[in-house]
Order: sequence, then structure tokens, then C-alpha cells
Amino acid sequence: MIIRKSAREIERIAAAGSLVAESIAYVGALIAPGVTTGELDAAANRFIREQGGVPTSEGYKGFPKAICISPNNVVVHGIPGSYEVAEGDLVTIDVGVTLAGYIADSAYTFAVGEIDADAQRLLDVAQDALAAGIAEARHENRVGDIGHAVQTIVEDAGFSVVRACVGHGVGRYYHEDPHIPNFGDPGRGPRLSDGM
Repeated sequence: MIIRKSAREIERIAAAGSLVAESIAYVGALIAPGVTTGELDAAANRFIREQGGVPTSEGYKGFPKAICISPNNVVVHGIPGSYEVAEGDLVTIDVGVTLAGYIADSAYTFAVGEIDADAQRLLDVAQDALAAGIAEARHENRVGDIGHAVQTIVEDAGFSVVRACVGHGVGRYYHEDPHIPNFGDPGRGPRLSDGM
């Protein structure tokens, strides 16, 4: 069920989102060859709590850490631990924050030092696909319009989308409707409207 939000609720979600963005930037500045994903997680946990937030992932469905860190071919939801970041890695930092009872969630992939041309192309295509999806996230469009825009950019570049993982709404709960796959048919799925 899609829960529409009031202007006040959207402000609170945005405040949580600001802390998510600050947390991702904070951890991103610490990423360097030799640092472990466990050390990055501990730093994120401290930072989020010092700002008055709670790491939403910690304990969620048994997840043992504060944030998800996915190096290289780990698609999503990597569990931080002893892995040491290396030159040329792609490291995705996925942060969920609860602040004053509202949740926001986002991820960003960092390049560690010099990366090869294939890795750079992957990042560039992902950024283009994200921009295309966001451009379709507007009043009266449908969820399928977003997924179709992402899928088209990705597949036209010779890549494929991960069908098992989807975007999602946020608010009082971590993974609210609508669920937004990175694939779809234009004009299909729930209609988007103000307050979502």
C-alpha cells in the first residue's frame, strides 16, 4: 500500500535524507587503500549517532552492521568486515538513517584511486540511468516509466539490470511502497502523484 505523505512528513524524510547524504560523504572521504570495510562501518555508525540518527540497517532482518558496504562484484547489501579496500576498487556505500522517527536510504559508488576503463564506463552508464529514471519520477507518470527509462539506458550500453533488487519508498518504514524495479514497461504500474 502506498502511503502518501504530508508536507511536514516530507520535510522530516528530507532531514533524514540530508543525514544520509552527509554520512555517505563522510564515509566516502575515509575510503582509501588498506582501510577495512569494518572500519568504515564503525566510523559511519559513530557519525550517524553523533548527528542524532540511528543506522536503520543495524538489526534490520538480522543485518549485523550499521551500513552496507559492497566492494566490486558484490551487488548490494555487503556486510562490512575484514575486506581491505584496494586501489582500483569500486566500493558502494549504502546508508539508511532513522531520524526523529522517519527513514531515508541511499547508496553511492566510489572509485578508489585509478580505475580501469570498464569500471569507469559502468559508473558512467549507471549515472546516466539514474538521471533518466529520476526524470521520469513525476506526477501522473507510472512506476513502469521509471524502470523502463533505467532499463533502456543500461541495456543500450550493453549491460543488464539486476532484477532481484528494486528501489523503494521511504517514510516511517524502511522499504515502503511503491517498489521501483530497474526495468519495466512504460505506462504500467502504480501511478505517481504528489506526496509519494
